Amino acid sequence: MSRYRWVILGAGTLAQTSFAALVVGLPVLAPLLRTEYHLSLSRTGIVLGAVSFGMLPMLLPWGLLADRFGERAVMGVGLAGAGIVFLVVPATHGFAWLVGLLVLAGALGSSINAASGRAVMGWFGAEQRGFALGIRQTAVPIGGALSGVALPSIAARGGIRDAFFAMGGFCVFAACVAFVLMREVPGRGRSPLAGVARTFRSMHNWVLAAGSGLFVVAQIALTNYPVLFLHQHRGLSTHSAALVLATMNVFGIGARIGSGRWSDRVGSRVGPLRTLGTLITTGTALVALLVDAPLAVLVPVLVVAGILSLSWNGLAFTAAAETAGLAQSGAALGFQQTVLGVIVAIATPAFAWLVGATSWRVAFVIAGLCPAAGVLALRVLPTASGAGRSRGTSVIPPVVP
Repeated sequence: MSRYRWVILGAGTLAQTSFAALVVGLPVLAPLLRTEYHLSLSRTGIVLGAVSFGMLPMLLPWGLLADRFGERAVMGVGLAGAGIVFLVVPATHGFAWLVGLLVLAGALGSSINAASGRAVMGWFGAEQRGFALGIRQTAVPIGGALSGVALPSIAARGGIRDAFFAMGGFCVFAACVAFVLMREVPGRGRSPLAGVARTFRSMHNWVLAAGSGLFVVAQIALTNYPVLFLHQHRGLSTHSAALVLATMNVFGIGARIGSGRWSDRVGSRVGPLRTLGTLITTGTALVALLVDAPLAVLVPVLVVAGILSLSWNGLAFTAAAETAGLAQSGAALGFQQTVLGVIVAIATPAFAWLVGATSWRVAFVIAGLCPAAGVLALRVLPTASGAGRSRGTSVIPPVVP
């Protein structure tokens, strides 16, 4: 295989990391956003879900555009646009402007999800694909770790404005890197835009996307709200609570790489997904049980549960693209991310509403039931990698040297 595949992986991971830092940066800044914009808890949930809501209608169109026109243009234009929007946010005031611009940033930045994944899928063979996608999916915890460590200090010195500038500037820089370094897979044609019909007709795609998508409810609870939970309910400073989130994301990097490598070794994506879903359910249930326990007990359990909730994404991503084949992988990944986006857009504000209407304990219990339901749904899918293909095979051939 061409050694350039590692450059592609690096550029794709950097691009995804920059957008993840933007998305995860908002929960880190949640207490400051509440103060700056005079937000209620329910409105805070809407703000935190705004980027995901903006991503929702554009994930599939961006995937189709990546299939048709290639990853380089899609990644460069979309990510740069998201960064520029974040640079503009500090010049505006009021809840409506804030939400509107965050929705726009999500619509533009969602180009990264399918395009960077499609690039990595095409450049790596089946025997390394889980590992490579695991590395690419570390972008979310890496972005989360960077936000958790850097943004509280940046905001403390320069306020919300400098924090938004930092996130926007990172996206623009990563977009430039992607535009320079991204290349098409050698010898591969592009798919017509009409090819999306096959993706929608596949029941396997629906079950995989919906089943694994239920895992994301627990992930939202454990990784979007820990700063607010620890600050508001347990009295930790924003900085200390953000360090908890950063720790969660640092170890989540290893969890994503490890789960990808594990799936390569066992020749399955769905089997490990089921196991991880069971562990996520258990971890979230323990957090619910310990919401009022001493911090020395609660925080380690919260961190471990958060790490588990970050571990599964690469497996679902890989399974979706392997089933579709390279020519339709952008559409398949866009479809999967759209289903996940629907769940994220609903679950993010819904979790905040649920906390306000009941308690943190009840909200964590309900969030923990969702991955359990996802595991049950995934039981109808074949365990073998690529919907029944044997270990080391795939509808996506490796790159020609």
